[in-house]
Amino acid sequence: MCIGEVANVSAEITYTSRHSVEVQVNVMSENILTGAKKVTNKATLWYVPLSLKNVNKVVEVPPIQYARKEQEDEGKKRYEEQKLDRLETKQRNGDVILPVINPDRQTKEPHTVGYSQSSLIHLVGPSDCTLLGFVHGGVTMKLMDEVAGIVAARHCKTNIVTASVDAINFHEKIKKGCVITVSGRMTFTSNKSMEIEVFVDADPFVDEPRERYRAVSAFFTYVSLSKEGKPLPVPQLLTETEDEKRRFEEGKGRYLQTKAKRQAQMQQSAQQ
Repeated sequence: MCIGEVANVSAEITYTSRHSVEVQVNVMSENILTGAKKVTNKATLWYVPLSLKNVNKVVEVPPIQYARKEQEDEGKKRYEEQKLDRLETKQRNGDVILPVINPDRQTKEPHTVGYSQSSLIHLVGPSDCTLLGFVHGGVTMKLMDEVAGIVAARHCKTNIVTASVDAINFHEKIKKGCVITVSGRMTFTSNKSMEIEVFVDADPFVDEPRERYRAVSAFFTYVSLSKEGKPLPVPQLLTETEDEKRRFEEGKGRYLQTKAKRQAQMQQSAQQ
């Protein structure tokens, strides 16, 4: 989407479980001068309702009525898939990215994980939060996207844009007054895309005697563009340690899985 275009954002609830709600969002851009419209973004968001009296208590979701039994079955399948993804992500929460504030990049080899690794530290203020004093999910997502973009730009030294985000998982709430550290590192590169893993760690140092904890995690995919907006080849990531090589292979698996899923969706759309 470009500056000057009109964004039309639509959302609808597509599935409910006992304690969660699936919301599918579509974003369409409109060129005011030509009237041309195009779909620019699609996303699936999962929400959990909390009690107004006790924010640590999850309440039940009123079920929705489905037009067809197939819609409910498809929604349940998506629900089970995202539950498995969240379990896998929680297993990775022991991973640590040490904050990089003033790195000496001249001592690091270009196109390595350490060369592009980046961090951002942010004090959570009232404007970041809901009425109950917890950070808006969108605020966290924006900070994560900024860090991932810095990692991608340092790796490529070109224009970069976000291509997709793989399941941002909010593991724990972040309260007002916390200091959050958003850290990103390159995990995988294909010929035309980059995968960046981003963690958000929260430090509730103001009014809670609690250790730093992992609050959010996600994988961002970026592509490199020329000044004319055309895709450019991505410099291949140079892995140096066994952990980096392992994460590269895991990223390659996610890349191939996503590629196969998109091809299947394109075939399904063509048949319709």
